[in-house]
Amino acid sequence: MTSATAPAVPTGRGTAAFGVRATARITASAQAGGTILPVLDGDGPFELRRLRSRGSEARVCVVGAMSAPLGGDRLRIEAAVQQGAVLHVTTAAATLALRGPTTAPATYDVHLSVADHAELRWLPKPLISAAGSNLRQTWTIDLAPTARLVLREELALGRTGEPPGRVTTRLTVRRGGRVLLDQEADYGPGAVGWDSPAVLAHHRATGQILVVEPDFDAEPPTFQGLTDTSQDGLAALTPLAGPASLITAIAPDGLRLRHLLNTAHSTHLSR
Repeated sequence: MTSATAPAVPTGRGTAAFGVRATARITASAQAGGTILPVLDGDGPFELRRLRSRGSEARVCVVGAMSAPLGGDRLRIEAAVQQGAVLHVTTAAATLALRGPTTAPATYDVHLSVADHAELRWLPKPLISAAGSNLRQTWTIDLAPTARLVLREELALGRTGEPPGRVTTRLTVRRGGRVLLDQEADYGPGAVGWDSPAVLAHHRATGQILVVEPDFDAEPPTFQGLTDTSQDGLAALTPLAGPASLITAIAPDGLRLRHLLNTAHSTHLSR
């Protein structure tokens, strides 16, 4: 009996073992009363564009240059805001997690650091978990004691008329080396209880805005329920054990979720 040798499996997006590996890096530094960007480097699906600055704030838009994340992709964004700098980061469009040629999950890791007397506003468009996708996203954020942060995270489970994919998210925030917030959420097929009354029920969009503000030490916000009816979504503002507050919301769709978050932020935490 003779045996045939299987052909070598090429590397690249179309294999079970390999997907796109890409990292984007941003560094913001204070200079002459403003903020400059000495590092602005993206590859793969990440194209980084400078936007017109506003006062001392440098602004960056992350543009998707290709479909990602797909199954097997390994994506990473790193941003460092150095002492005294102010950085605002947004995205040109929603991030769409899609089913890829492999069943392996995609990973999307965001690592942010903000130094003393620096400020970061990280305000991307929503993440959409399309049917059949499998994404694991992590946020790791390190803040100096006098750093300021506004972080918005929005998730839409499925496009219109389709079921969601699987998405697991983990957010870890440290301030001065101590954990300020550490949470994990799991949604979609195979996740336990995600569509139960205790979690999302019939809602298919969820999000949060985290505000870390040293001035909260002197005047901390108080807990507030921010909606009267569950039909158009629910939101709550929760003070954290530190100079920070978290707005969390659920809604039937992304449009109503954005309205809830924006209204709650501008009304209760805008400074």
